[in-house]
Amino acid sequence: MTAVIFDMDGVLVDSEPLWQKAEKEVFSSLGVEVNSELCKQTKTMTTDEVTRFWFERNPWQGKNFQEVEQMVVSRVIELIEKENCEIQGVNKFIKKLKSSGMKIGLATNSPYRIIGPVLQKTRLSHLFDSVSSAEFEENGKPAPDIYLTASKKLGVAPKSCVVIEDSHSGIEAAKKAGMTTVAFTNNNRNGVINTADYRIDDFETENLMIFRQQ
Repeated sequence: MTAVIFDMDGVLVDSEPLWQKAEKEVFSSLGVEVNSELCKQTKTMTTDEVTRFWFERNPWQGKNFQEVEQMVVSRVIELIEKENCEIQGVNKFIKKLKSSGMKIGLATNSPYRIIGPVLQKTRLSHLFDSVSSAEFEENGKPAPDIYLTASKKLGVAPKSCVVIEDSHSGIEAAKKAGMTTVAFTNNNRNGVINTADYRIDDFETENLMIFRQQ
């Protein structure tokens, strides 16, 4: 393996609560009835898909999809910059991978505009060889498009890439791309993704370079 590609939300930053907060604030302000049960369905969607999801259930007036989507993105960026959301140990972990000669990539369903603030928050900007957003793909995860783009940018064949993901849709996308998959559980054993090839429970474990087989 010569490259490691990281998902962003839930792997570099614990952003799920921030996305939920932004989603509830923005769509509620437009008169949409937002509830936690429906929010579970939007967890792995792109922001475009999320915007259309809520509009179909409760159409609003006065703002188009693009305006509303950017309202959500802007609020998430504000929360990332303000909240303590960095995943513990991820900075040191990626530094070790980089020093071992690995190429480092990022592949996220989130809009490109969020990548910069996240890498600045985690102090990782200088360590990534490429970043990719599903915003520019025809299909987001679980389609393999974003991971195929990431491997192409890195100049590494998919079979030589390891992907670190925290979601079923992300693992599925990486597998479809022909990559080795690692489930990051963040010490939540109930969240172990059984379809992954390996797992990492946290980034601070002493033996960082060894992945546990599922």
